[in-house]
Amino acid sequence: MTIRTTALAGGARVVTEVMPHARSVSCGFWVGVGARDEDDHLAGASHFLEHLLFKGTETRSASEIAEAVEAVGGEMNAYTTHEHTAYHTRLPASELGLGLDLLGEVFTRPAFRPAEVEAERQVILEELLMEEDCHEDRVHSVLAEAMFPGHPLGREVLGTRQSIGGLSRDDIAAFHRLWYRPVNLVVAAAGALDHDEVVAVVEGHLAGAGTGTPPVRQRSVTPPRTMQALTQASEQAHVAVGLAALDCHDVDRHALAVANQVLGGGTASRLFRTIREERGLAYSVFSYVSAYSDTGMWVASAACAPPRLPEVLGLIQVELDRMFEHGITERELAVATGYLAGSTALALEDSGSCMGRIATSLLVHGEVRPVPEVLDRYRRVTVDDVARVLARVAGAGDRSLALLGPRSVTSSRSLSTLARPLGTLSNGQSPARPSRQRTGTGTGTARGRSGR
Repeated sequence: MTIRTTALAGGARVVTEVMPHARSVSCGFWVGVGARDEDDHLAGASHFLEHLLFKGTETRSASEIAEAVEAVGGEMNAYTTHEHTAYHTRLPASELGLGLDLLGEVFTRPAFRPAEVEAERQVILEELLMEEDCHEDRVHSVLAEAMFPGHPLGREVLGTRQSIGGLSRDDIAAFHRLWYRPVNLVVAAAGALDHDEVVAVVEGHLAGAGTGTPPVRQRSVTPPRTMQALTQASEQAHVAVGLAALDCHDVDRHALAVANQVLGGGTASRLFRTIREERGLAYSVFSYVSAYSDTGMWVASAACAPPRLPEVLGLIQVELDRMFEHGITERELAVATGYLAGSTALALEDSGSCMGRIATSLLVHGEVRPVPEVLDRYRRVTVDDVARVLARVAGAGDRSLALLGPRSVTSSRSLSTLARPLGTLSNGQSPARPSRQRTGTGTGTARGRSGR
């Protein structure tokens, strides 16, 4: 497979991967602007834009865009993160021109019709309500607030009811004019395609678009909070423990991905085995890494019946301490590196996955490394590499705790009980291991993995 990159005059970059035997082609526009680039009164503007761009252009209505894609059996979607927003489509290989034309139009000439802005505002308000009801996700928003207080990284990508209600059509259009410029754009395509033809189509859509300026980002300077709790009616208590970790450019990021895989990245992980398999205390237990351009976080999380929370939290803390003190074994290293390399390779069998990889690699790292080199970076990680990155994370600051659940979990009495082991552990002392408890087990899998 051949990967080519072309830098256009206005600063946009085009990257393609030729997959000659693919029946599909995937293409997308990745914009290097996200939720952390919004002022407080514009919170949620990036996500609002993500919704609105598919609502119509100067020449096409929302239904015409949808019908054009579905008429050839394709699909079109988008997503927003704290640092970028992506619009992408997957179509039969013969329809690449259609995909590029649709994405080019929505990027450069969105209509922002007032009626559609108001209709989509209501959709997003419903999405916010849905997010509030999704406790297993909400606890991670609570943790982000604790780890990045008063900073956009601690804010939900969707914004708030107040900010979404206050955003005007002109606010959103101005945000688009400011940031949706060639210098912040990566166009990616993968499948049976010709690179030069893709470049020609993109150049046509960006003609006269100028250059623009990239966002300037500020690090969070406020110390993280030790604990943050949210009371909500729930049958379970949801807990997340976070540590300051590496940014997405750090040379040790692959070693941290290995450490995370050992801790809670899969069914062979320590947290899954200790909390679920051996004791039956939780169905959902996992860990993950979130890496941004200038910071990161390492998170361990679980959901359990409220009376079990002290034991589950204690076990999470014990496993973190054990990893920081003793590192990982050679066998754990072999399993983790094998999983990371193998799952990465398996995920790149279709055009959509390949498109996503080359787009985010170019946008985030400024280059696209060959797949064999990426896999080799995981395989080259050693036990000593993991020990080094664990020492860095352990020394980066105290742990933050987020809780979501009924009043029995979030009452001041309960929080003071849970906070004592958290404070002790943050000073490097391990408590006694909680008592063993066994109940029935199921057949689900752990979730959560990150690492490039």
